[in-house]
Amino acid sequence: MKFTKNIKSILSNYESDNPGVKSNLARILMSGKLAGTGKLIILPVDQGFEHGPARSFAKNEGGYDPHYHFKLAINAGLSAFAAPLGMLEAGADTFAGQIPLIMKVNSSNSLSREKYSPSQAITGSVNEAVRLGCSAIGFTIYPGSDAALDMISDIQDMALEAKNAGLAVVVWSYPRGGDISKEGETAIDIVAYAAHMAALVGAHIIKVKPPTAHIELEEAKKVYLSEKIEISTLSNRIKHVVQSCFKGRRLVVFSGGNSKDKASFLKEIRGLYEGGATGSIIGRNSFQRPYNEALSLLSEVTDIYRGR
Repeated sequence: MKFTKNIKSILSNYESDNPGVKSNLARILMSGKLAGTGKLIILPVDQGFEHGPARSFAKNEGGYDPHYHFKLAINAGLSAFAAPLGMLEAGADTFAGQIPLIMKVNSSNSLSREKYSPSQAITGSVNEAVRLGCSAIGFTIYPGSDAALDMISDIQDMALEAKNAGLAVVVWSYPRGGDISKEGETAIDIVAYAAHMAALVGAHIIKVKPPTAHIELEEAKKVYLSEKIEISTLSNRIKHVVQSCFKGRRLVVFSGGNSKDKASFLKEIRGLYEGGATGSIIGRNSFQRPYNEALSLLSEVTDIYRGR
């Protein structure tokens, strides 16, 4: 595996990490059709925990089978496959070494009544991630939740353990709970803040939602206006989020969200690319489509991140 200049430059931004962590980051960055470009497309299949199996997989019944998702990620030439412990265990031997794996080590569920203090249970471990040959762990924090401080403490402990074991750390940073409005969960000031928090707690790869032009906090609004921070287009907003992650020294991928029509989805992907996003982490917009349609869509997303 010969590194490109892009990959060498990216790895140089992680100045404190040991060779194991850098090797696993490189493994993700050098896998799939975007290998060596510095861009990433990741398939995450953790929605069953949060939304339930029917809401996640009934649109495409193949999705009930973990092997389906391994095959989709591999055959689409993606950078990595992210899932909770049980789903990775269900295909770990059959697909060993064929694609980098990210173990999602905490999870929520829609049956919980925690509206103001949403949290997640620890559902995996660093030891299990190492046992299954994973390249990274994935952990969700909910900035704004009354439980956020505990979640941040949990990721600190687990990130230290992961890095000592040579694994990279991916942080899903989703603001919600507390006094944040529903519209505020994707407001530009809140998303940028959440992304910055993920960088500060030591994430190698940061996952956030694409931000809207809404500004949630009055004090933030004053700064956005006085400093003339441009947020009128999606690409402008993505540029600002990337800037908030140590001026691009950390990898930032954006979620695909709920299923969208193809034209709207690809338009959003182009806005992400033009704003300097590292890439996309696409779940329901891929695996809820028929297999061949999903492969075709992911191929078009790959082309966009190649600059085509």
